[in-house]
Amino acid sequence: MQYNIYITGVGGQGVVKTSIVIGQACIKQGLNVVTSEIHGMSQRGGVVPVEVRIGDVNGPIIKNGSVDLLLSFEPLEAVRALPKLNENTVAVVNTEEIVPFTASLGISKYLSSKEYIDELKKYLKVVIPVNAEAIAKEIHDSIVSNMVILGVGASVPNFPIEKEYVIDAIKESFKPQYVNLNIKAFERGYELGKEYFK
Repeated sequence: MQYNIYITGVGGQGVVKTSIVIGQACIKQGLNVVTSEIHGMSQRGGVVPVEVRIGDVNGPIIKNGSVDLLLSFEPLEAVRALPKLNENTVAVVNTEEIVPFTASLGISKYLSSKEYIDELKKYLKVVIPVNAEAIAKEIHDSIVSNMVILGVGASVPNFPIEKEYVIDAIKESFKPQYVNLNIKAFERGYELGKEYFK
């Protein structure tokens, strides 16, 4: 079994933390896991992609066209990930727009979230847009939006990690005062995903 997850977003959105939770959950379930992360300009709102490979894998790099699940915390970054995806990739995309500095200066153009999601739908059979920010704010704060996205991803029918192991990993990955909020965010995302796949 091989399962490839590509996580992308910009600095400060919890991309790396999400990969840590997935990695810990895999270890708890006894699954082999390899991750590759590029920090780049994550401190300054730059792109942060992380590749997570589960199962019978050797190296950390996912070949182009081999991603099973895309977790994107920003719509433009989902489109930028297209070379890694294929028509059967399930894409979970946060609809919150984070306009790059170059676009705010007028150097480059930034489309709407809907336009980026429509672009993804030209190439992928399953694209799940999620207003993770709104859901997270209902729970507490937008800081837990990454766990909403992970929850939706964990509900995908062939996702190899059992829910209980993800929850155990969340318990170990956050400070005690934030554990319940992150579990609640994960559960909300999971329920949303289950509704989608009914």
